Amino acid sequence: MNNTRYFNTTGFCMPERHYMIDPLRNQKIIFDLIEKTQYFTIHAPRQTGKTTLLHELAHRLNKEGNYISVVFSVESAGYRSITEETANKKIINSLYSSSGQYLNKKNCPIPPEKYTKDLTLENYLIDWAISQTKPIVLLLDEIDSLYDDVLVSVLRQLRNGFQIRPKRFPSTVALVGLRDVREYKLKVRPSEASLGSGSPFNIKAKSILLGTWTKEEITELYNQHTKDTGQVFTKEVINRIYELTGGQPWLVNAIANEIVVEILNEDYTKKITLAHAEEAKENLIKRRDTHLDSLLDKLKEPRVKNIVSAIINGDSLVYDNFNDDLLYVMDLGIIRKEKYDIIFSNEIYREIIPRVLNFSMQENIREEGMTSCYINPDGKLDMDKLLKAFQKF
Repeated sequence: MNNTRYFNTTGFCMPERHYMIDPLRNQKIIFDLIEKTQYFTIHAPRQTGKTTLLHELAHRLNKEGNYISVVFSVESAGYRSITEETANKKIINSLYSSSGQYLNKKNCPIPPEKYTKDLTLENYLIDWAISQTKPIVLLLDEIDSLYDDVLVSVLRQLRNGFQIRPKRFPSTVALVGLRDVREYKLKVRPSEASLGSGSPFNIKAKSILLGTWTKEEITELYNQHTKDTGQVFTKEVINRIYELTGGQPWLVNAIANEIVVEILNEDYTKKITLAHAEEAKENLIKRRDTHLDSLLDKLKEPRVKNIVSAIINGDSLVYDNFNDDLLYVMDLGIIRKEKYDIIFSNEIYREIIPRVLNFSMQENIREEGMTSCYINPDGKLDMDKLLKAFQKF
């Protein structure tokens, strides 16, 4: 059978190529904010569908015809040594080059090299808005890749334009990144942290956190594969995948892809079992794909490591909205609140994070031969010998 769609684990999703559920299905709030010409932030951990949502949103707004909308990334200006002037140029170039993906030529801003005024983001956006008959919805991705003066400069320029929207500035601006806007102030100098108010983007109307998927949404996704191929993910298998992934979108896709492509070699006549889900989990952990690697890279940050170590050690963590470190690690999708406990977001994270943190200790134990004398020739533990040694210890 020629199956053209597949479970995507790289880049944003496209309906014609990938199994996907509508990223805007529960986002009436976004359309309400756009209608009210508000500024807002969207934040979510890596690979939870932010970019997919932004692309779908821009294309839908442009198709409906009431707005013109562009998604662009400011990541090209995301390094510490960059000057504000260079950052402005890079951000404007990114905006201009991205606009061609979403708009026809008459709705695009002027090419930066033909711009005759002082080339700042604020000026560029003012002149673009004035040249258009429809309101502009601007979606800035990777906003939290910016540092220090550049971040402050971009936020200030957007705030300055807020007063003259929608005729002379984009009517809606969404800042999109890993973290909520409260985190931006931690990346700038203390003296600049508030920009004169409690938040560096104090004009935002709302902060939207993209959540994980429910069992019903995972079922909807997997049913698309069943419809295309006839291969069924049973309720029992879906329940187990939900336990393993916590509904984290990348993991949900990666587990399914591992089972369908790597384990069953795209033989759609084969039945998907619980054992396949367990095997897929182990494979992902051993291989440490990009998603898991970027997650584990965060463990190098002291504020992340401290929270994670406390959970592993069984120390009590009081959930407190004013505890920035705790909220930061939650925003990264590593932990979640369950009733009165703070726990790892899913079983896969719960297994892989302690393994990584204890890796050097495990290697030392192996090197020192401390375990070999308690292992029988068949590879099983000699429990009597181990328990006697423990008693002696």
